[in-house]
Amino acid sequence: MNDHAAPAPLPERHALGSVHAELLDCIQVNLAVLADHHHGPDTHLRLGSALRWHTRPGAHGLPTVDPSLDHRIAEAEQLLGLKASSRTRLTGAGLRDTVRTRGTTHYVVADAHAMPWLPYHGRRHMDHSFLLAAGPEGFHVADGYRTETPWGHAVPGHWEFGAGDLAGIGTAEVIAWAPTLLDATAPRPAYDGGDPDAYLAAYAGHPDRAAALEQLASETWLLARARGLHARWRARLSLPVDTEHLRRWDLVVEQSYLAHRRVARGRTEPPGVLDRLAAALAADATAFAVPAPQAAADPALREAVAGIAASVLGAPRQRLLEGAEFTDFQTFSSFRLVELIERVERDLDVELDADELIPENLRRVDDLCQIAIRPRAAAPAA
Repeated sequence: MNDHAAPAPLPERHALGSVHAELLDCIQVNLAVLADHHHGPDTHLRLGSALRWHTRPGAHGLPTVDPSLDHRIAEAEQLLGLKASSRTRLTGAGLRDTVRTRGTTHYVVADAHAMPWLPYHGRRHMDHSFLLAAGPEGFHVADGYRTETPWGHAVPGHWEFGAGDLAGIGTAEVIAWAPTLLDATAPRPAYDGGDPDAYLAAYAGHPDRAAALEQLASETWLLARARGLHARWRARLSLPVDTEHLRRWDLVVEQSYLAHRRVARGRTEPPGVLDRLAAALAADATAFAVPAPQAAADPALREAVAGIAASVLGAPRQRLLEGAEFTDFQTFSSFRLVELIERVERDLDVELDADELIPENLRRVDDLCQIAIRPRAAAPAA
């Protein structure tokens, strides 16, 4: 098949609006689009359930916290209900021919330097993901990525390109994903800060300060986004979020970028960048401490409460079982909450602990399960 083959049918449209693109890196973000497409809005937040320290060798002989593509694929299979059904490394026209032949949307990872919809185009080499499908007039690209760059903003969007527009994309990883059954149990938050001393020492001692600080600016951006995503997952499970700590990470990113830009102009490296980073990493342990898990609710009770909540709120039962808060749905109100409580007590023959009936304890299915007393105390005889 060649670039003059018959036009393909209109490609499947992938909505981008549900994805928290400001919390995701350029490899994660389009996996997030696929996860929400197949399993519903906010499924992608599961990527933030665990925050663990992990590095691998990177550019300039420096360690990086940027996970490999293999790691991201494993995460998608474990957390997002997506299974890589095929993975092919293609070059040149083979990418376009394969997408046309298969007739489905493909997740592609290639060099951002050759992607005309990005501000990196012609300016910076880095791996970047996007969704590619054949369309009637050429090729349809969807990309949920959002960030600021020295050359302008990268924003989520949909684009139509001819084959010539994508000709600069050389070698690419092309992955087809199949949806799988998503575990109804929301993953518990996990934190492991590891030992970043060797990582910090590598950046402190690197002789090429311009290269080290350029890489550090990217590293702190990745670290901050991972922490923002983890905080969003904690909030979804009604766990405390230290907003001041997240602001601390924003300042780490700002200072790292300022240092990089200053040294790139041949000026003196400002002090304290790595000290601020070390302090933020040390503070993670307190900010992201994982509370002891509550006793697991009776699965039958969870299913029953979720069913009632879905009926009262007109909400997807699966999202409620995953930990979505009642207030996430536009149908929620104090009247609906009272109706929900009354139906749980009446239909399931339980009584909710009166001492625990405060708004903070009435946000999710598991909250109601935790304060349900069963069997209900018998009423006194007349």
